[in-house]
Amino acid sequence: MDDLTKTAYRHRPDLHVATEGEFKGWRTWSGDNFESHNGPFWHRTEDDGSVRCAFRVEKKHLNGASNVHGGAFMSFADYCLFAIASPVLEGQAVTVSFGCEFLDAAREGELVEGSGEVTRAGGSMIFLRGILRSGERPLFTFSGTIKRVKRRTPAAGPVAS
Repeated sequence: MDDLTKTAYRHRPDLHVATEGEFKGWRTWSGDNFESHNGPFWHRTEDDGSVRCAFRVEKKHLNGASNVHGGAFMSFADYCLFAIASPVLEGQAVTVSFGCEFLDAAREGELVEGSGEVTRAGGSMIFLRGILRSGERPLFTFSGTIKRVKRRTPAAGPVAS
């Protein structure tokens, strides 16, 4: 069911599909500088239509106690919001709310996977919830709301001198 013709994918010219390595066939977005710097974060559509996200913990993701930094979990979970919403997302959106609970730590080398669901998709707001795991071990739960946004054309007006 890995369908690139879905509307959310057509509207993302920065969608990159890995051609080799551990995440061969998985996707990421290259247009978000923060995610590109802090990832790489990956996602794919499973046969049942659900979206699975993942990243391999590197040294750069760790805090002073050698566990994944809370901010790294939060950044990855925000990435997951948009990947999970991609089947119903029809363009750009922004996060308007985000809540989370830290359940357990992850260490360098672990594979962290994210999954979740759209709980409601309205005209402008999409509500989601999800969980991050390492194997069967739950690490982090999250929920969020993203708002669809339309590109605004700058209003023509007097030019400041």
